[in-house]
Amino acid sequence: MITLVLGGTASGKSLIAEELAGELGNDVTFVATAVATPGDADHAARIDAHRARRPASWSTLECSALADLPGHLRRIAGVALVDSLGSWLALAPGFDVSSETADLLAALAERDAPTVLVSEEVGLAVHPPSEAGRRYTEALGELNQRVAAAADRVLLVVAGRALELPCPSGAT
Repeated sequence: MITLVLGGTASGKSLIAEELAGELGNDVTFVATAVATPGDADHAARIDAHRARRPASWSTLECSALADLPGHLRRIAGVALVDSLGSWLALAPGFDVSSETADLLAALAERDAPTVLVSEEVGLAVHPPSEAGRRYTEALGELNQRVAAAADRVLLVVAGRALELPCPSGAT
């Protein structure tokens, strides 16, 4: 079962995804796609806060390259929680993950255990004023759509509340 949890910045999407993953089983592996950037104390504090609220029994794997995420998903036996697709996308030069997305979707389809993925919903925000910001928004929107099409369940989180989005007609 694949669940995609979408939401804006500070919407509560990670917390809801963590709760879902915990309900799916005790053997949870957290796949972190963002690592602390040297000199960015705010980002490090956010990562530490996320880490502190996860159960000590959960294991953590980090992604420092695009290929890490599909590879990790293929090796994880229990529940996988990926946070977040936006950070994974940011690893790609020019935000081009077209070939890696196919590998990610294949890895998701091959899994026997539940997978919960977190991603930023940037399409509802003000459009970024820079070319790079616009490319990121477009690339993440396309990635979210492709993962949502493969997901069994998609949630949109707003103000800490989750809304289940219906599957399109004819989709499973």
